[in-house]
Amino acid sequence: MALVAAPANDRKRVKVYELKNNDWFDRGTGFCRGVVVNQEEAKILVASEDDPSRQLLETKISKDDGYQKQQDTLIVWTEQNGTDMALSFQEPEGCAAIWDFVNEVQSRLQALAQDDGLSDDIGDTISPIMLPPPDLGNLPEIENHMRAANATPGGREALAKSILAQEYIPKLIPLVEMAEDLESASDLHRLCSIMKMLILLNDTSIIEYVVTDEVVLGVVGALEYDPDFPLHKANHRQYLSDESKFKEVVKIEEEAIKKKIHYTYRLQYLKDVVLARILDDPTFSVLNSLIFFHQVDIVQHLQANGAFLKELFGIFGAKEHNLQRKKDAVLFIQQCCAIGKSLQANARQQLYHNFIHNGLLEVIQFALKHHDASVRVAGIDILVALIDHDALMVRSYIFKAIQEKGKPLTDTLIELLLIEVDLGVKAQMADAIKILLDPNANSASIEALGRSNNDFLAKVRGQLPSMPQTDSFIQNFYDESARKLFQPLKDLEGKESMEELTIQQVSLYSHLVEVLCFFIRQHSFRSKHFIVSEGLTARVAQLMDCPEKHLKLTALKYFRTCIGLHDEFHNKQIIQHQLFEPILKILFDTMPRDNLLNSACLELFEFIRRENIKPIVTHLVDTYRERLQTITYVDTFHSLILRYDQMHEPPTTQELEHSFTSVDSDTPARNLGIVNGGKWGQGLKEVDPDEEAYFNGSDDEDDGLPSTAKPVLNGASPVRPLVNYPDDEGDEDEMDILATSTASTSAHAISTSIQTNETPTTSPSPKSNPETPPERISEKRRREEDEEDELIANLSSSGTKRRASVNSNSSTGTLQRLRRRTPSVNSVKDGGGTPKKISLSIPLKSGGEGGEGD
Repeated sequence: MALVAAPANDRKRVKVYELKNNDWFDRGTGFCRGVVVNQEEAKILVASEDDPSRQLLETKISKDDGYQKQQDTLIVWTEQNGTDMALSFQEPEGCAAIWDFVNEVQSRLQALAQDDGLSDDIGDTISPIMLPPPDLGNLPEIENHMRAANATPGGREALAKSILAQEYIPKLIPLVEMAEDLESASDLHRLCSIMKMLILLNDTSIIEYVVTDEVVLGVVGALEYDPDFPLHKANHRQYLSDESKFKEVVKIEEEAIKKKIHYTYRLQYLKDVVLARILDDPTFSVLNSLIFFHQVDIVQHLQANGAFLKELFGIFGAKEHNLQRKKDAVLFIQQCCAIGKSLQANARQQLYHNFIHNGLLEVIQFALKHHDASVRVAGIDILVALIDHDALMVRSYIFKAIQEKGKPLTDTLIELLLIEVDLGVKAQMADAIKILLDPNANSASIEALGRSNNDFLAKVRGQLPSMPQTDSFIQNFYDESARKLFQPLKDLEGKESMEELTIQQVSLYSHLVEVLCFFIRQHSFRSKHFIVSEGLTARVAQLMDCPEKHLKLTALKYFRTCIGLHDEFHNKQIIQHQLFEPILKILFDTMPRDNLLNSACLELFEFIRRENIKPIVTHLVDTYRERLQTITYVDTFHSLILRYDQMHEPPTTQELEHSFTSVDSDTPARNLGIVNGGKWGQGLKEVDPDEEAYFNGSDDEDDGLPSTAKPVLNGASPVRPLVNYPDDEGDEDEMDILATSTASTSAHAISTSIQTNETPTTSPSPKSNPETPPERISEKRRREEDEEDELIANLSSSGTKRRASVNSNSSTGTLQRLRRRTPSVNSVKDGGGTPKKISLSIPLKSGGEGGEGD
């Protein structure tokens, strides 16, 4: 046998579909051709239309694959791995050519298999099964033959061919009426089982045949008598014969399209009602694919018919007064938009563009205002489908209406949200408003569409009004429409009780707060100004007094959203209006019950503690400290108060920096110090408690230090002198102060002078005080020898005037801070190296003599 010739026309435009999760996935558009590889192998290849080097499909034709031709442009089959595939041709001629090629290849392969003895059941598969003549007496035999053939794939295929070849179904239909006349329940049950087996053969030709006008009522009549429910009879014939369910809003001239509409309706009824309980996966897939392709053909034909669309949308003009016809037109458009969701992107875009061009948005506004709830729901479905497809396109048309001083669609949505009594419609309205005002609404999907369909998208976009700036659209909403939307919240001001809210009011407030939370997240700048100008934060807090728990949760969600943004503006609003009061009230009312409302409150405070939001922590503890301390069943509030105390504990380190202690000191405020790198304190006694309190106390009196104060030596912070020295003319008074000091200096004063990095001095007096403790000679000698030159050099280089005053109090023993003006330390040593005298020189006047103290 000669090789099979490939189809004459190699380029046949086709779409490749793959069945995934009971839904047809579009692999892409390309050109199909049949290729003969050798005598035993042939393939179907589909090269991509955009990139000819990329293959969308490469499948090997097998002798036993169940290829099926549906309608005039579809070929459906199952791959060897179990994947269902379909080819949808643009032209019936291309489909016919490929179908003929597949049949010829399969015939050739089957002939080769018979010749080679590779398959013993090919003859059984091809040869038809001879069924007994259809008669009531033969029904048990007919049922047995069908069950036997249904056991093998080859038998199923042979049975399907025999049923079609012998036109067996039309011969079975009269038996239904005969059995009903005889009231033979057993025969009716057998007829139902036979019809089920015929449909479950999963043959497309049989399924398409049973929904035709000639046999559909007889088939569903047999299926009314289900043997699983012997005492029950369905009424499928009555339902399908009711022609009132088919309403031709606009007359469809094309008879083929009208038939497809009827067939699709019957297929859906079979799938959803008649066979819903017994459907297996293969039959379910076949029914779905038939319905899908029928719907695509119907919608594509109608949306490309300009005269039909003009008449359809003309129903909503002023000349039409039949309200029932307008209602039917809205429902018809709803069905078209629902089918449009299954179309591929460019076909769906073309459908919506044609609808909008003919006045779809006006239809939506009409539907939303209709008194019939079913029409309002239909209008919502159309709008949601449109927004899901392209919110940017809807927004552009709304902005165009605003520029033309027309009523925008957003205002219609707001009005419906405020007055609608149907809770489902309210929810859809709130979602539609959020999507329309989302700055990032489905921009990613539109960009993807643009990348894959650049030419088509450019053509469609070119016919639309230019896309306005998103900021302009949102700004216009806040200027014109936002106050209308949130007016019910603002009206709560002055309302004393929240106990008598209706279900519709509770639902409305819940949706408004949800929308407000969305605006806070998406329109941060504009929403802040709007919220503060309208005072909405306090109004939301009022909702926490209502008895409905879900509304309390929604209001609490608002505050959690505000605080979660870490925005100082929202935090100030909450603190300023004391809005933690109602939240704490809910917490105390619900604690310690472990419920959602209590947990939501705890999570809010735990977030504040974890993030350490200092203004809120300070406000909570300052205002509600005693109440928070009573909540002990969780650790959140104890930790919150602890954080507050840590933030407000005395800054001891800062105070020590302002003391006279060296920055290098290991233990500030103790008698173990470091002076110019040398460690002191060995053998020194403990600091007096009064001295310790002094150094650990606050230096509030030092706040008056002028900014021009110069730093003192050795890194000590500049401080105000305890004695206010006026000018040099007052130096004589200073000498009097020194002279009247106590005659003895305690060890406490010596220790303090060491810590302050000053030379220990005695009170200036004419005579040495015998009560002065003996000096530590070795330490003093080492200090004087190492530091004398460095101290004098530092003093002379810095040029800093320092004043000193020793105010000794016998009762406290506290040594006041000491400052000197141009001090000089002179050590006169005796032969043994022991310091003989310490001289403190304080010039009284320029060039004058200073006093000495022994």
